[in-house]
Amino acid sequence: MTDPENRSYPDLDFRELTTYSVRTRKSLVRESDFAARVEPGADFATFFDSLPRILAGRTLHELVDTMAKAHRGGARIAAGIGGHVIKVGIGPLLVDLMERGILYAIAMNGAAAIHDVELAMNGQTSEDVADGIRDGSFGMARETSEILNAATRDATERGVGFGRALGDALLAGDFEHAQLSVTAAAARLGLPLTIHTTVGAEITHMSATVDGRALGESGFQDFKILCGVVATLDAGVWLNLGSAVVMPEVFLKAVNVARNLGHPVRDLTTANFDMLSHYRPRVNVVERPSAKGYNLIGHHEILLPLLRLALLTRLADGDEATP
Repeated sequence: MTDPENRSYPDLDFRELTTYSVRTRKSLVRESDFAARVEPGADFATFFDSLPRILAGRTLHELVDTMAKAHRGGARIAAGIGGHVIKVGIGPLLVDLMERGILYAIAMNGAAAIHDVELAMNGQTSEDVADGIRDGSFGMARETSEILNAATRDATERGVGFGRALGDALLAGDFEHAQLSVTAAAARLGLPLTIHTTVGAEITHMSATVDGRALGESGFQDFKILCGVVATLDAGVWLNLGSAVVMPEVFLKAVNVARNLGHPVRDLTTANFDMLSHYRPRVNVVERPSAKGYNLIGHHEILLPLLRLALLTRLADGDEATP
């Protein structure tokens, strides 16, 4: 047996530990931050104010207050969105914010544009990929590719961006469900909407209707438009809604272009809403380009309606909007 007295480490005496009173310690959680009990039938403002000011609850309150302050002060709010946001039914809420003059611009990836077009044309979207990939029918909806690829050619001919040309096409097409389209709403309201596709990643690129030159030219035009939008975001807010890769990468480059050309984009607030924590939104949106960044993880179909109504309620306190 090892001799217990033959130690190679000190015998610590816990009676000599330095302690302090818990009453003098700075604590991160206080009773005043706790959730309040709300009775059934309470109004939304009461419910929202009852949320705990802890972790995501505090983050959401701070973001809503920041967005309300930006809007009241005349600063702009813009958003980059992924396809899932449109697919789970948030498009009409984005349209509402644009119509109210709160959301100034939207940049979307290719998936968002595809879902947006299908909803406008047909009132439904989102196919069964696992089923369609078995026989090669996945992504082969004729009308979807035709209208999106025609918009790239129209954009090139007119010297406008892909997003504007697509929105105009949806308005001109007199589609039964056009009111669901974010792209159409932006064109109707004259607001910037840009589309940032990844060549080969979109179902519309599996089509004989693709014009590579038009795709590239119209897409690059939209990138330049987005850079101009970002250049105006001094004291403003950028929301990344459900894009894990494309929009965070595009946004970071747009910020850099704006600053390189003499637009400092000072006091920029950014926020990322996603179902999982991903590297690019956290680093390229929340951390690197912003003065203050927020990260909220959860389902879009719950968090984004909550964000919208909380913002409208906060603005209503200043008589600027009504929910």
